[in-house]
Amino acid sequence: MELFIEGVNFSYGSYPVLQSVSMEVKPGQVLSIIGPNGTGKSTLLRCLAQVLKPQGGKIILDGREISKINSRQLAKMMGYVPQAAGEAFSFTVLETVLMGRKPHLTWGVGQQDLDVVADVMRLMHLEELAQRQLDELSGGQKQRVFIARALAQQPQVLLLDEPTASLDIRHQLEVLELVRDFAHRQKRQVVMVLHDLNLAARFSDLLLMLNDGRVFAAGSPRDVLNEANVRAVYGVKARILNGATGYYVIPLNPV
Repeated sequence: MELFIEGVNFSYGSYPVLQSVSMEVKPGQVLSIIGPNGTGKSTLLRCLAQVLKPQGGKIILDGREISKINSRQLAKMMGYVPQAAGEAFSFTVLETVLMGRKPHLTWGVGQQDLDVVADVMRLMHLEELAQRQLDELSGGQKQRVFIARALAQQPQVLLLDEPTASLDIRHQLEVLELVRDFAHRQKRQVVMVLHDLNLAARFSDLLLMLNDGRVFAAGSPRDVLNEANVRAVYGVKARILNGATGYYVIPLNPV
């Protein structure tokens, strides 16, 4: 079930945000969208989630344009966690994660649904928080709950907008390792927006570097993260190191 982004365009009014963006993500791959602020990263993710409708181009999953897939079926295929997903409301952690099963429900919650939720909560280390109210949790805990809710949908494609934004260093690493394992072991696709270039390089198979709404570079972290690209896109002189766990960007000074 491959995901194709083909020539996607999107504008807010007369202001173009995305221009002819294309990319392919195969099962088992993690793609991180990177680039400076205001370059269209979250907009592209919202187009993939069908929160926004592209004004041009196509997004194809499993041979079908996602704009032609009904919302219930698409919710079985794609899970989306936006930046603002951590807003609190009066449900328990268990109830919130169980909401992810809604696209699969017919006559009510069954044992399979409960088993899926239990597995996901164990995966995200949420068992001890099961009966806690969401509005009692820290920002990082809420983020893990909402990622768990998306995983409970059992999607083929998981879309994450800044999944580590509210997390401390330890939980950043834990969540991204879980997300990468989800893609690699279950042959699913993960597409996420990340600002941290070092985390993107370490946990991604592919990088899509946007600049002014266009694809500036795309490919493996090794292909995309080089001194010339970082300088041109971010306006920063940097050194790129090849370490034991991947490539590292060391910013030196603005240019």
